[in-house]
Amino acid sequence: MTSALILSEIFIYPIKSLGAIRLTHAQVEERGLRYDRRWLIIDDNNRFVTQRSYPNMALIEVTMTDMGLQLRHRSRDLSALIVPFQPETFDLVTVTVWDDQMEAVIVNDASNRWLSEALGFSARLVYLPDTSPRLADSNYAPFDANVSFADGFPFLIIGQSSLDDLNTRLPEPVSMIRFRPNLVFEGGMPYDEDQWYEFTIGKLTFFGVKPCARCILTTVDPEKGEIVGKEPLKTLSTYRKLNNKIFFGQNVMTNQSGVLKIGDEIQVVSRKSRQTMSE
Repeated sequence: MTSALILSEIFIYPIKSLGAIRLTHAQVEERGLRYDRRWLIIDDNNRFVTQRSYPNMALIEVTMTDMGLQLRHRSRDLSALIVPFQPETFDLVTVTVWDDQMEAVIVNDASNRWLSEALGFSARLVYLPDTSPRLADSNYAPFDANVSFADGFPFLIIGQSSLDDLNTRLPEPVSMIRFRPNLVFEGGMPYDEDQWYEFTIGKLTFFGVKPCARCILTTVDPEKGEIVGKEPLKTLSTYRKLNNKIFFGQNVMTNQSGVLKIGDEIQVVSRKSRQTMSE
């Protein structure tokens, strides 16, 4: 008998590539969970910056307050910064995330100064307004939907059993936060989420659209803010490789809105055919 599938953790990352916020419940919207990756740090070329190039970004913690997001640096003596929920300027810039370009709004000068000092390079903070379109990849998306500043899709789900299996293969275990999921579930076999096509969490229907290809960001230790070796990519490459890409987790979309909460039951309605992954 298959064990029940239960939503066990919910995470958002309001500012792309900065710290996670763990939630007990979250509002599902078209672009993803509310507040997830609606803010972005850009360089002087208006291009996104992430922990792939600046692993010290992991040292900036983000919490939610009534006034906005609060940023603190774990190792530098900087006063906390409050990022308002809405931009304080009308300065539109065209920003680049991977191959996508979209219009975003500069938040304020205070955020730009704080982040530049915290990160050690000229940085600015922008917000993605609802009016700025960015469609998910139509090669995989079952319907049109806008995405936030996430890499490609609104949600990422990973099974706890998948991480548990990976950790039995690693020299030292890694935490789930290395993979920056939105949704984590308990129950089921390792990597079961690979095959999910249509599934429900609580009362909402979701679609698994594409396994998530992993990159060097997974080698950043979020506690140290530095790349600490080749794991877990080295081990994942021995059994989770397909077409020269390494996969862990499933990208997900929905065309519904509502609330998810920890403890919600997951029901798999239909599955995709299994793809063999190897070296």
